[in-house]
Amino acid sequence: MAVTALRVPGRSWRLPRPSTALAAVLLVLLLACVLFPGAVAGASPTETDPVNALQGPSAAHWFGTDQLGRDTFARVVHGARPSLLIGLGATAIAVAAGAVVGLAAALGGRVVDAVLMRTADVLMSLPELLLALFIVTVAGQGTVNVMVAVAIAAVPAYARLVRAETMVVRGSGYVEAATVLGLPRFTVVLRHVLPNAVGPLLVLGTVGFGTALINASGLSFLGLGAQPPSPEWGAMLSEGRNFLDTAWWIAVFPGAALTLAVVTVNILGSRARHRLSGRTAR
Repeated sequence: MAVTALRVPGRSWRLPRPSTALAAVLLVLLLACVLFPGAVAGASPTETDPVNALQGPSAAHWFGTDQLGRDTFARVVHGARPSLLIGLGATAIAVAAGAVVGLAAALGGRVVDAVLMRTADVLMSLPELLLALFIVTVAGQGTVNVMVAVAIAAVPAYARLVRAETMVVRGSGYVEAATVLGLPRFTVVLRHVLPNAVGPLLVLGTVGFGTALINASGLSFLGLGAQPPSPEWGAMLSEGRNFLDTAWWIAVFPGAALTLAVVTVNILGSRARHRLSGRTAR
């Protein structure tokens, strides 16, 4: 479908694509769940009611109830905060660490570059979830350890991107001129090198957030992340798998929430990547 342009004298707007508009709406809903879970859910995610256990979706319980009579809708809404914050924290750590490693590889000389990049190659040869699982197994369970493990597993991809961008910028005329003028290397990096890598790094981080969210939920599904009775999408999926035949809603709704969150950030990340590539082309 073509994107329609609205033209007014002196101004021009483009209507957003349906997928982008839908992703923006979903993002607002996710943010509302993270910031105001009590107002959105209207019920406690941990209050049990054995009399109403395993009740299907209804007007009283939109997403039904689980095996302890807890409101599934409230648990899905309240689960957005820990699920998304773990993914966001892991992505932020990975982006920051990847930027440092990438800069060190590009500017530290051949030996440093070879050591860091060969290490990155080895780590990237392993699935991120498997690597994160190994780290959590060694470090111990818990949301913080899950966040750090997912971040470490994602660092090599960001490091390679920053190194590639830095290698391109390092040979440009203005960087060489700044070096000839005697500016400290740290100043050159902050003023000229790092700003050129920020755009691609943020775009990759947006897409990588979806991967981090899936990996963190996968570890929670295995019982290594958030512990009961705390609501978290991966943990809720793990609880609901035992009731798929009799109470499908316990697993389906947190799974749907996780899927929508990942699709939302991927759509927005893809849109940001297209915008960045368009500006680069111009």
